Amino acid sequence: MPLYGKKQFNAINRSVPRIDGYDKVTGRARFAADLSMPDMVYGGVLRSGRSSAKVVHIDTSEALRLPGVLAVVTAADVEKPQSWASYMYITDRVRYVGDVVAWACAETPQQVREALAAIRVEYEELPAVYDMRAALEPGAPVVQEKYPDNIFKESVFHLRKGNVEKAFAEADFVIEREYETQYIEHAYIEPEAALAVQHAGSGEMTVYAAAQNPFFTRRYVADILGAPLNRVQILQQTLGGSFGGKEEGLGLLAARAAWLCRHVNRPVKMTFTREESFLESSKRHPFLLRYKAGIMKDGRIVAWEGTQIDNCGAYNNQTQFMNWRANAHSAGVYSIANVKTDTFGVFTNNVHGGAMRGYSSPQLLFAQEQFIDEIAEEIGLSEVEMRRINCLKTGNQHATGATLSHVTISEVMEHTLAETDYEKKRETYKKQTSSVKRRGIGMAICHRSCGFGAESPDASGAMLIANEDGSVLVHSGLAENGQGLKTAYAQIAAEALGVPYENVQSFGVDTHAIADCGMTVASRGTVMGAQSVRKAGLQLNAVMRQNAVELGFFADMRKIEQVNGLKPYSLDDFSVNSGEQLLLRDGVFYLPDYPAYTVPFNAVTGSGIWAGKQLSSYAWFVPEPCVQDHETGQGVIAPTFAYGCVVAEVEVDMRTGYVDVLHVTSSHDVGTAINPALIKGQIYGGIVMGQGFAVMEDVELHAGKVGNPNLDEYILPTAMDMPNMRVNVFECDDEKGTYGAKSVGEPATEAVGAAIANAVYSATGRRIRKNPAGLEQVLLGKKLSKG
Repeated sequence: MPLYGKKQFNAINRSVPRIDGYDKVTGRARFAADLSMPDMVYGGVLRSGRSSAKVVHIDTSEALRLPGVLAVVTAADVEKPQSWASYMYITDRVRYVGDVVAWACAETPQQVREALAAIRVEYEELPAVYDMRAALEPGAPVVQEKYPDNIFKESVFHLRKGNVEKAFAEADFVIEREYETQYIEHAYIEPEAALAVQHAGSGEMTVYAAAQNPFFTRRYVADILGAPLNRVQILQQTLGGSFGGKEEGLGLLAARAAWLCRHVNRPVKMTFTREESFLESSKRHPFLLRYKAGIMKDGRIVAWEGTQIDNCGAYNNQTQFMNWRANAHSAGVYSIANVKTDTFGVFTNNVHGGAMRGYSSPQLLFAQEQFIDEIAEEIGLSEVEMRRINCLKTGNQHATGATLSHVTISEVMEHTLAETDYEKKRETYKKQTSSVKRRGIGMAICHRSCGFGAESPDASGAMLIANEDGSVLVHSGLAENGQGLKTAYAQIAAEALGVPYENVQSFGVDTHAIADCGMTVASRGTVMGAQSVRKAGLQLNAVMRQNAVELGFFADMRKIEQVNGLKPYSLDDFSVNSGEQLLLRDGVFYLPDYPAYTVPFNAVTGSGIWAGKQLSSYAWFVPEPCVQDHETGQGVIAPTFAYGCVVAEVEVDMRTGYVDVLHVTSSHDVGTAINPALIKGQIYGGIVMGQGFAVMEDVELHAGKVGNPNLDEYILPTAMDMPNMRVNVFECDDEKGTYGAKSVGEPATEAVGAAIANAVYSATGRRIRKNPAGLEQVLLGKKLSKG
């Protein structure tokens, strides 16, 4: 299996500068919070600070009398206080500390703060529940009235394959374990922000937003205004990070700004403080993971049973989708004949869970890959041999029943193990006796279904426009969130159209300019979302070749003869009357048999604009359907899978429990590397994010209240903590994705936490079954509570 660079392309499969790179490194990029407008005013919200309560009385009179205050709004003033999802724009029934009970609008941010401080609210405290286990107990306080047992019914999924009971009865060993993961904050540098402007006369609303998914944000704005979607325009601004977090919270923020804008008839800007971002942005779902395996003496796993429970928090719009993916991946990257797993979400009076990079896989792998190590140790095999025996291979059936092709995990794993000298180091570290510091090494392997697959429709659209000067515009409904999508799309468009990358430009999403292509999530942007870009490029390539013929650029046979060094009149019996006879590559048209005569792309576009020729193409791509049975989880869940292996080396201070992540080697099968530099950047970032998940990050909750709601107390990796990193990018011949590309944005972080947890055990002999491996957990085996 080769490292990248063996494939032959013109514009892709090479590292080119990012389209948005110069603006970002020079500070020229404009973020939503940077924007201002004449006559603009500011909005803000008052949060409850309570986990479960009813607003008995709210007095806004003092706030309304303050200078500069334009409006103070309560739930009684808003016709639609609940969003199209379960989240509340504003409420008088509090379910978690971040719930909003009032809005204020004023001339300055300071006046907004003063108005909010002047509002007087009387609450009736109500029973609350914070722990998943407690929430499932009979008689537990009900968080959402629609779900009296606190189980989010739409998030319940099952996986059934073979006969688990029979396989357990026949197994030589039966082993069970339980693991638990924590809430994780996205911690993007830029907080949520939006500026809403109502157009005079038409009443159309435009919102400039730090939106990860502009069409998703549009749904919130149209919802609160009671407006049709064609009256709401979202213009995505440069994003200072998202990782899944700027979905629900940003939609709620943009909706409130739009409502206030219409109410006061002036542009309204709203920006979260960091504390507000911590409260209202979604978090990585905590999981309670219970696994049971039946194993034969030769190491084969013959039965796998699991229960995967996640904490929804007080509200939800993601758990049902995330749990589909958790269910589909509930048996790991292993070939197991008999599988039975159940996955569901539970409501509690906490901050809500939502989309975050990896979308359940970091949590599942933290448990599954430690469980594989524990099984191996119990039955007397090495953890490497355990994986060699059981990992998926081409021709195996996935846990969901589909027969797999292009399975590369063995090759990726063996390369990584050899490169890191894994097996030798693992044996060496077993002999350590130091009571001061010890080193450890751990591994984890992973797979990820590419794109939405059976989770949701994965269709997308794109438009390519060739301008008269030969420059090209790419329009797509999928958003650049910092991952390099504009650059990748420009490269793919250039490859398909046959022009240099430098000719192509891709801009941010305008919901009035392109069709809704679904959300930029699930690492689908390049692997599936770019299929429409490629299709549009190929279509426009054909159109432009025909234009070149019809405009007469290949009519002069004497010139073609002369340039190609042919005898005069030797082409008298030859004519060019169809674009199919031409090639368009590297920005020039030519005849494959007479390539010396070329016509520049801009010559054809320059003439074509005045001749009324088509210079654009719109394409819609729908992948082959992935069909899955809801009750059993059996079926085709994805067009293909990405595979990865991570090896982590740590040093643990045995006196304090401090885990120093020294080195991480991360290897990934990316199918085709569209832009290797961008891929490596994704993986480097994914390693550090996985490191944070593994050893330090934790949203501390005390009776539902966030104990560390800012970056001064929420500990995450900095440049001083980053390990030495080695990245291996592999390619294969799987053609299911765009030009053979596979997902990498989320796989980059998924297995890192598990590898580090296994490395900590290698160093200390102590299992970290409750994440993260912070000082207390490593040293004492439990976390100490504040206060």
